[in-house]
Amino acid sequence: MASFEEIDEARKIFGLGEAATSKEIRNAYRRLARHHHPDRCNGDAQGEEVMKKLNRAYKLLEDYCRNYKYGFRREDVRRTYPDEEYIRKWRDNWFDSI
Repeated sequence: MASFEEIDEARKIFGLGEAATSKEIRNAYRRLARHHHPDRCNGDAQGEEVMKKLNRAYKLLEDYCRNYKYGFRREDVRRTYPDEEYIRKWRDNWFDSI
């Protein structure tokens, strides 16, 4: 199990905010990997070290996301999708004022 500091450092390596989707994590990894891949850096030792760091950070975030426990209570879903509550109220109460 990774510590908060390790996960936070991995997040910062990819330039992610305090919340990110799996897709955003994957896209950040791919963008940086394309730039720092040793084949693009002509076998540069520094490029290899950066790629190792990127791979470790990606694996750490991927494992964290895979093992995260999601809440399915009404409050948890509302916290995840706050706009849905407003849309539901607007849709359900549309004709109440007539």
